[in-house]
Amino acid sequence: MSGIYIHIPFCKQACHYCDFHFSTSMKKKEEMVLAIAKELQMRKKEFQDEIIETIYFGGGTPSVLTTEQIQFLISEVYKNYNVSENPEITIEANPDDLSKNRIIELSQSPINRLSIGIQSFFEDDLKMMNRAHNSAEAKNCLEFATQHFDNISLDLIYGIPGMSNEKWKQNIETALSFGIPHISSYALTVEPKTALNKLIQTGKIAKPNDELAQEHFAILVETLEANAFIHYELSNFGKENYFSKNNSAYWLGKKYIGIGPSAHSYDGISRSWNVSNNSLYLKSIQEDKLPNEIEILSITDRYNEYIMTGLRTIWGVSLQRVETEFGMDYLNYLHKQTQKFINDGLLSIDNNILKPTPKGKFLTDGIASDLFFLNS
Repeated sequence: MSGIYIHIPFCKQACHYCDFHFSTSMKKKEEMVLAIAKELQMRKKEFQDEIIETIYFGGGTPSVLTTEQIQFLISEVYKNYNVSENPEITIEANPDDLSKNRIIELSQSPINRLSIGIQSFFEDDLKMMNRAHNSAEAKNCLEFATQHFDNISLDLIYGIPGMSNEKWKQNIETALSFGIPHISSYALTVEPKTALNKLIQTGKIAKPNDELAQEHFAILVETLEANAFIHYELSNFGKENYFSKNNSAYWLGKKYIGIGPSAHSYDGISRSWNVSNNSLYLKSIQEDKLPNEIEILSITDRYNEYIMTGLRTIWGVSLQRVETEFGMDYLNYLHKQTQKFINDGLLSIDNNILKPTPKGKFLTDGIASDLFFLNS
């Protein structure tokens, strides 16, 4: 199984917390669509022996494309790659782009999964984050979307300064009231070159509090698990048969090609990434050159990546796989490094699988970094 990720580098406006690659100018949108189609053609040999099971439009905001442009890019995937009979085809979308007519259009296209960037159902949160939609649009789009799509995911952000536990519970309950089968939820993080960072530095917004975020995370896990959601990855909750196939493939180390500016690719032994500059990307593609850099991953790189992704999922880290794929030195090192976390009740080993305990889940990323193998 393999996947194709298509990065659409345009947004109507910049969210204060976002550090992904995008432009708020739509001038080169049509030119970009044609360049992305050309990159798909240029790279088809990389996956000539692979079956594509997921196509994912991320960004940026892919829903700023017309439905015709989206269908054109999907058709280019089908022309150049071997696609499975029933692929998962996801588009990330913002509520302000999802009018009733647009939802109907998308439902009549090959798109079969929506990932909707709600973030919060409260007006003050949306304004603080500089989101392009309002609370009414968030609720209206979900009401329409659930009539035409079965497979829907929505994003929520927790740990927002000043958000009480009760307000956070209301956000979750509102999401559940629409019968959504998948929720992705992330702590508000402050990235260096964002507007949020500047607002915090100038005292206009309070700095996110780790203890508050941990409380919100515990409420999130408890509430969603009580509503038949499976916490299958640190930030992702899905009902049975509604896990994101695209994201699961990434966490399980499957191959994927990333198309478009800033998109990353992985083939099991190397990683590559496209230039994070729309003009340079377009120029390179027009000159029939791939605008990417390639890094061959060492055995240590691959071990560290497996630890990082494995600990975040319900599948955990297989000690047998560590021994088979990386060798006894890595397995012995892992046993040594995990001991203190096991003693503290943050990690456990069951059936030769290493996983965080409920107590350790929120701390997963920090724990993983302590388990990384460092070349001397």
